[in-house]
Amino acid sequence: MTVPRYGTITSALLLKLLVLVMLVSASGCKGSAGLVHKTDKGSFSSRPKYIFLFIGDGMGMAQVKLSDAVLDSGNVLAMGSFPVTGVTATHAENRYITDSGAAGTALATGFKTSIGTISMKSNHRDTLRTIAEMAKQKGMRVGIVSSVGIDNATPACFYAHNAGRGNYHDIAMQMATSGFDYFGGGYAEGDFAHNRSKEGAIKRDIPSVMKAADYRVTTGREDLLSVVPGTRCWAYTRFDGKAALSYAMDREGEELSLAEFTRQGIRLLENPAGFFMMVEGGKIDWACHANDAAATAHDVAAFDRAIAEAVAFYRLHPDETLIVVTADHECGGLSLGNAMQGYESRLPLLRRQKISQERFSQKVAAWKKSGKVTFAMALDSVKVYYGLGYGALDPALAISLQERKILGDAYQANHNAVPGAERFASVVTGMLNSRAGIGWTSNVHTAVPVPVFAAGAGAEAFGGSYDNTGIAEKIMRLARIGGRQ
Repeated sequence: MTVPRYGTITSALLLKLLVLVMLVSASGCKGSAGLVHKTDKGSFSSRPKYIFLFIGDGMGMAQVKLSDAVLDSGNVLAMGSFPVTGVTATHAENRYITDSGAAGTALATGFKTSIGTISMKSNHRDTLRTIAEMAKQKGMRVGIVSSVGIDNATPACFYAHNAGRGNYHDIAMQMATSGFDYFGGGYAEGDFAHNRSKEGAIKRDIPSVMKAADYRVTTGREDLLSVVPGTRCWAYTRFDGKAALSYAMDREGEELSLAEFTRQGIRLLENPAGFFMMVEGGKIDWACHANDAAATAHDVAAFDRAIAEAVAFYRLHPDETLIVVTADHECGGLSLGNAMQGYESRLPLLRRQKISQERFSQKVAAWKKSGKVTFAMALDSVKVYYGLGYGALDPALAISLQERKILGDAYQANHNAVPGAERFASVVTGMLNSRAGIGWTSNVHTAVPVPVFAAGAGAEAFGGSYDNTGIAEKIMRLARIGGRQ
């Protein structure tokens, strides 16, 4: 399927506008991170030895600015201070609005493919070599890190090849045969019982397969710290029902953060031959699917702290390090402004939310199961976890009689619905978002172009507007690790 011509024209105009906006924004914050942009006559004259590719899943420019505004601590996000900015289109080969399989393939290989495909051509016969595989073949060490399952679409696109992103067990098995040096972050959804028994016979468990392939498998902070550089490793922490890390705002002390997995990856990968590391902030996308603005802001910030680890490494190796930050697509159609608030947005209200909508939903489900939590008690929890109801503290947090009725109806509907339909939590989150001036147009992906931020050796190649396949192509050319097949 060819992308419609009218979509191409619209995308081109939007790309140019976004580039202008982003270049102006970046020009005012170069100095905050101390990153210097060296202008070379040839964009590909520099040859980076250490390459970082950060992918904020679902992260459009609005998500970046939301995090900056909500969690402002006097410092801009590290990615916002990068000296080179660009913007990319994200459409798949067969659909204007992409998914992470097709988009991840474009970023990993430089080729477009069909929805749901993992680093294969859309004919589902021909595999596509990834920049990570090329780097490994060249003798560099390679690391893949994600805050979601390590066999989820985006990380999978760098080490696996499969016709369907949902074939989790088959994908996870390819970690062991990849020869890559470090996998970190989420667990493998392919190891869950329903995936291991999907086709009848019980398939091998992933940790045993990894150990048999001489990988050290770690499950905690001290265990990971004890791994000696040069040892192949798969490191994960406590995970949820989809093999992912907790949302950043829900993370507890014993759980490793995305930044920690990145820091330890750098420690294990650093060597004279160089390395390539892909780090995905996967739960940004999940928060956007849920239209949970506060969780989105926190996970963008957590992603940025991982980027800061790369910046710290860059400062030690400024002439040999390249850092590229981008997204596979935007999710949710996030708007910083809505019809309800007009020009009076109040983004700091989102700081009142203390846990993710998902975590609050779990609490609501437990209330339903116990049958002992009244609506009045539920409103007390709304006040604790979202700040709604603290009208004396801030009039914007007051709950009107009409809103109380809306919440009451949602609470009753939630208790009458089938398990898992936590409508009450969604209504509460939406109510806070609206007051803050947040708008959402969708709970799925959009075709909005996404930002690119770059710093270091060869960074100037990533400025301007181009297709997402250009990310991989530019990295290949800069690192001299291969090219289009």
